[in-house]
Amino acid sequence: MIDKNSTDRWLLNNINSNSKATNDLCDLWQPEQQSETAVISFEQRLCRDATVSDEQLTEAQTILEKMPRKKLGEILLEMGAVTEVDLLKCLAQQYSLPFVKLEESMVDSEAFGLLDKAFIENHNVLPYKLDDGKLVVAMSDPANIFLQDEIKRKTGLFLVIHVCSPEDIKNIIKDEDDEDTSIDYQVDDIIQDVDDQDVELVETEQEDISDLERQAGDSPIIKFVNYLIMQAVKEKASDIHIEPGDKKLVVRDRIDGVLFTMLTPPHNMHPAIVSRIKIMANLDIAERRLPQDGRIRVMMNGGNVDMRVSTLPTCHGEKVVIRILDGAGSSLGLHNIGMEEDTLAILNHQIHQPHGIILVTGPTGSGKSTTLYSALRTLDLQKMNVSTVEDPVEFQVPGITQVQVHDKIGMTFGAALRSLLRQDPDVIMVGEIRDGETAKIAVQASLTGHLVLSTLHTNDAPSSITRLVNIGVEPFLVAASINAILAQRLARRICQKCKENFEPEPEHAAFLSMYGFSSANLFKGKGCPACRHTGYAGRVGLYELMSLDDSYRDIVTKNPTVSELRRVCQERGMVTLRDDGFRKVQAGLTTVEEVMRVTESTV
Repeated sequence: MIDKNSTDRWLLNNINSNSKATNDLCDLWQPEQQSETAVISFEQRLCRDATVSDEQLTEAQTILEKMPRKKLGEILLEMGAVTEVDLLKCLAQQYSLPFVKLEESMVDSEAFGLLDKAFIENHNVLPYKLDDGKLVVAMSDPANIFLQDEIKRKTGLFLVIHVCSPEDIKNIIKDEDDEDTSIDYQVDDIIQDVDDQDVELVETEQEDISDLERQAGDSPIIKFVNYLIMQAVKEKASDIHIEPGDKKLVVRDRIDGVLFTMLTPPHNMHPAIVSRIKIMANLDIAERRLPQDGRIRVMMNGGNVDMRVSTLPTCHGEKVVIRILDGAGSSLGLHNIGMEEDTLAILNHQIHQPHGIILVTGPTGSGKSTTLYSALRTLDLQKMNVSTVEDPVEFQVPGITQVQVHDKIGMTFGAALRSLLRQDPDVIMVGEIRDGETAKIAVQASLTGHLVLSTLHTNDAPSSITRLVNIGVEPFLVAASINAILAQRLARRICQKCKENFEPEPEHAAFLSMYGFSSANLFKGKGCPACRHTGYAGRVGLYELMSLDDSYRDIVTKNPTVSELRRVCQERGMVTLRDDGFRKVQAGLTTVEEVMRVTESTV
């Protein structure tokens, strides 16, 4: 512990030893009138406030001289001269810090979640409140400046230090643990208002109900799974994650690209919940050692909801992820997906070409399928033969021949494509180019008079060229077949109900200026119940379109590196993902932080 009292005494002794220096200092500056507590020593405070006798203090100081590694307070505690609370109160006053008696109701869950529970337990420190952008932290050792620096580094926030007892911190942690488990007992309340028929399963095949299925067929489990689906659809979630731990089961929903913890049901419900979902998806509930994939179709509020189910064995049981397929997204037109007018005009022109390849690239969940289906809907399906090869078929579109891939029986993308080419297609959509075989067949199809639309997993548009070459397509064939490459991301949209104007941080303003954008008139979401206090509701697309002309084809034939091709594209005026993101920042659709988050890997 830093001995502030010895420092104060040294300063007072040196100043008092030279009265002339003291008078000179007084002529220059005089402090404001100080209270008695500002100059009282720690020992005097212990005697006055903690009722430590002079004899006890003398004895403790004698022991301290023999054991210099100990602290005075520790010795007094061992002697029984003071209580821990009295000692901490004196310490708080000595450092001019508030002493708090913590209760569970005082702890803000958002502040508490800024530090790991293990870190809180190990260091007797508790973040319990956010106050005007500062983090209020209660700790039992306010002199530990190294711990304070570590907290600043972990949270990135300025700290306001309060003093409290370690016992209070332990009780708060215990209360938080009890609160986590208390959600277990709310399952009955949740399913009271859920009826078995609220989510009606659309069965595609006759099911055999075995003994193993009986537990999953109990009404409470059916109601609970129905509630998970209903709540996810209501919150417009894209995925439901059911994640088992050692002693805990967590259900999280991905909303606008970010996961939120929704429920922590009792851990013993996990096998029944997984079995119920497997029954709905026509999966083998007896197989728990291998991953499985399936599909669920349910009726909700008079409409169909399609879902993809994936199970994965883990060391704590099977993890289940349910992808909710947004049928409304598949029916969007290209003009409704947030594309700039100039980008939209070029893409529309390429879609109506008689042959060639159009690629849409981006990570999982970036809206590639929505863009491809929107592109297909611009075609004249009455006069054209449009076919797709998908894994799985996400949305069923009238007027389009859709083929499901089955790798286990040899129905791969390559095999399906070869068969489709014998069906006299005009336009072929390939769900994803995964390997050299599929890529080569797609290139051959485009060179023989077919328009091919597909997806590829790359960070940006220029790197798609290199990716095709790496999986075995010759550069001259890539140059001859590719018409356009569209890279895209989805950024969270500012909540319209709590949208407000704000002054950006200097570093954000400088960053925007570096890219040629103004930092004036920017917006952010304040946070409200409608957006779960995140400031975001919904998503907006960011797009980067690379359209190949003869000059580009000559460059691609020479097999340039990704950095060289990207530089050429930018010199020729291609709008990058980040540039398009900053355009949408200035339009008040999203924020600088969100653009930086989703475009980090493209720079």
